[in-house]
Amino acid sequence: MIDLKTTRLYQEIHQQPEVLTRLLHEERDTASALAVEIRRRGIDHVFIAARGTSDNAARYAQYLFGAVNGLPVGLATPSLFSIYQRPPRFGNALVMGISQSGKSPDIVSVLAEAKRQGALTATISNFPDSDLGRAADFVIELHAGEEKSVAATKTYTSELAAIALLSSKLSGDSAMTVALERVPDFVAQALTASSDLDCVAERYRYMTACVVIGRGFNYCTAFEMALKMKELTYTSVEPYSSADFLHGPLALVAEGFPVFAIAPSGMMLADMQSFMDTARQRGAELIVISDDRDALAAARVPLSLPAGVPEWASPMVAIVPGQLFAMHLALARDFDPDRPRALHKVTETL
Repeated sequence: MIDLKTTRLYQEIHQQPEVLTRLLHEERDTASALAVEIRRRGIDHVFIAARGTSDNAARYAQYLFGAVNGLPVGLATPSLFSIYQRPPRFGNALVMGISQSGKSPDIVSVLAEAKRQGALTATISNFPDSDLGRAADFVIELHAGEEKSVAATKTYTSELAAIALLSSKLSGDSAMTVALERVPDFVAQALTASSDLDCVAERYRYMTACVVIGRGFNYCTAFEMALKMKELTYTSVEPYSSADFLHGPLALVAEGFPVFAIAPSGMMLADMQSFMDTARQRGAELIVISDDRDALAAARVPLSLPAGVPEWASPMVAIVPGQLFAMHLALARDFDPDRPRALHKVTETL
């Protein structure tokens, strides 16, 4: 029997408040300097290269840079650079690579081409001296310490925080900066509120398929929670926005089908509540991650979030129950959460 608290995954999930606090303190000057250069150059769009968990962080950047900073964000197709060798023109873009290790050659190739074209480049990584870090004009370090768990947790939330820190410095909105500084405490509260997820996970021990639904800022959360469940529990899990799910995949839902809904307070809450009504009418079993009383009341299994988190910051908090659920479900199935099958800590793709 595995002692959960001795696993690397458990320890790293619970290190997140400390990691976030360190990053927000240590990288303020770098984020400010990058924001100054973005304004000086009149950057009008952002191009991000990432894989896996970091690609989910890039989805967050699409919403945050778009909504707060008015910057459209495109996600790279790295094979155009590394295999086809037919790179698109960047124009007046900030080209950003996001990678925990900074080692993947295809991501490095995007930044190398960006530098060749004279674009402004930046990296978000846990290793500033990596190949990716050396390819960039600016590096925002994650300060997560060595992440030994194969399934990324603390580096994901710190990547989100790095994106939010840059967005806040670029916006010049002091209220946003103050709110961001409260995020580590909100994450600590979410860890405490989710302490009984072992019992919840036991209910889904024999689940073979499910969906995770999020929209707006938490579209990234749906993808990241689904990824953690695939990595750790080998369940067939598909992430969707609530809007996309209604355009066909709704046919998946039958009596008792598990639907995880990420529905924190904010402008997207009403849409998510409407979606949950539709799913429930078709017999879905709802597992709801929210701070809203009505949304939680609609759930078969409510997973509570701390109140008072701004919607734009909620992905850094809402993923915590998802991380813990995936970990506990792995344990309920007698899987070692530190040794998911077929996976390695660093995956280098071309």
